[in-house]
Formats: sequence, structure tokens, C-alpha cells
Amino acid sequence: MDWVDAVQHLRARRTPSVLVTLAAVRGHAPRNGGAKMVVSAEEQFGTVGGGNLEATAIARARELLAEAASEPELLTLTLSDRSVTDYGVQCCGGEVTMLLEPVRVVPTVAIFGLGHVGLELARILSRQPLRLDLVDSRPAMLAPERLGVPGERGILADAVADVHVHQVAVPETALADLPPGAHVLIMTHDHVEDLAICDTALRTDGLASIGLIGSRSKWARFQQQLREAGHDDAALARITTPIGIPGIRSKDPAAIAVSVAARALQLVEEAAVRGRPE
Repeated sequence: MDWVDAVQHLRARRTPSVLVTLAAVRGHAPRNGGAKMVVSAEEQFGTVGGGNLEATAIARARELLAEAASEPELLTLTLSDRSVTDYGVQCCGGEVTMLLEPVRVVPTVAIFGLGHVGLELARILSRQPLRLDLVDSRPAMLAPERLGVPGERGILADAVADVHVHQVAVPETALADLPPGAHVLIMTHDHVEDLAICDTALRTDGLASIGLIGSRSKWARFQQQLREAGHDDAALARITTPIGIPGIRSKDPAAIAVSVAARALQLVEEAAVRGRPE
């Protein structure tokens, strides 16, 4: 497959990769400028010339993947038998500069419940480069006139995120539509709905994090009910409550949303460093 198909193939599998482009060629080289190769932790697609040139590019690309790097970098190699190399000698006589561009998997954040806090949280996260899933059982909460659409008035008017709206009578069913590595934030209007989403989230493989809004007394009741549903302490430890960064005491919905959004973005970055699918 060509490099475009390779990038799409890896993104569909939520696998980070690095796009390597032969950006400049001076003198003789195995490939002309513009040649491309896509490198993941375990696969390679295309070629930029083989030999030491290509092996060095692959090794550096995989170092970038291991570092969860997001910035591109240039790599210049001299193709001479007098150059010190790690992967054999290429004596074409030229010099090449390659551009290595990390292609990170787009992270996913799902908000269950678009009440006052959920709406403010969606407003903030919609300005981030991620997939944003908005889930509510109430049609009015997800009405176009309330959310708006890109290019028109509403909280999504200037959205950067790829927004997916799910109006479903049984909100926990939307968990099955989320890609692996999703971060789930539970804040519906109904504690029964919250509990059902928690239960299903704990039975859903591949979620990166589960956050629940609420008080200590709410969580105490939930823990008892979730244990009765068959979840052990290790499973319950996957749910974080309360959510948000510490130190913000305001109960204003916008302030709570800022706190929760900040913590969600921290979790996204932490998951990227650990190499989880984002």
C-alpha cells in the first residue's frame, strides 16, 4: 500500500506512526526527493532508499514513538564510505535530509450527560484536537439549537474536535461505539443512569479512564451497588471520583468544567506517554 493508505490503515487501528519524507537530496542518493515511508513500532510501509539510510530513519522513528514525541524533526545523513554508520555503508556520494513527522492517534473523550457542567465541558473540549463524544438520553440536551453546529451559533460553532452526538434512551449502550483508549466522563442528571454507565464501563475493555462526578456519599452508595453487581476492589479503583484537578472549590458549572477539562487533558497526555492507543 502507498503511504497515504498506510497512514489511514494505522490510524484506523489506532496505532501511532511516523511519516518519513526524503525532504532534500544533494548529489547522488538511492531515491529522489519526496520519497516517503511510514513506520510504526512493528511495521514499515514504503521505502526511502534502503541500507543504512533507511535503517537509521527507522531506528530514529521508533525512538520518537517510544518517546511519544509530537514535534517533527530533520535527520541529515551523508552517504559516504568515510561516514560512521550503524547499519552498513552506502557510498552513493550524496547527502540526504529526511523529515520525520509523528502521526499521533487522535484521543477520544466521551461526556455522558450534557447538563450545565457537561455543556460547559463540551464547550472547552470542543476546542481541542480530539474526538469528542456527547451522550445524553434527553433529546433537548443535544438539540442543534442548544449545541449549534460548526460555522453557526452555539457551543460547537468554532469546534476543532471531531464531534459525535449520541442521543440514546439507554446511554451506556454508547460505550460500545467508542474507540479503544477512550476517556469516559460520567455526569448525567440521573444517579440510576450514572450507575448503569459505571457498571457497563467496568465491563468494557480498552477504556483509558473512567471519571464520575459526585459526592463522597454518592460514591459510597455506588461502591456497594457495584460490588453487588460483581465488581471487585481492583475494578472499582478504575473509577475516579471526584473528577477534576484539586484546589478549585467553586461549584459554578463553568469552574467545574475547567477543572475537569484540565484533568482530562492531563490523562490524555499521560496515556500518550505510556504508549496506550489514543
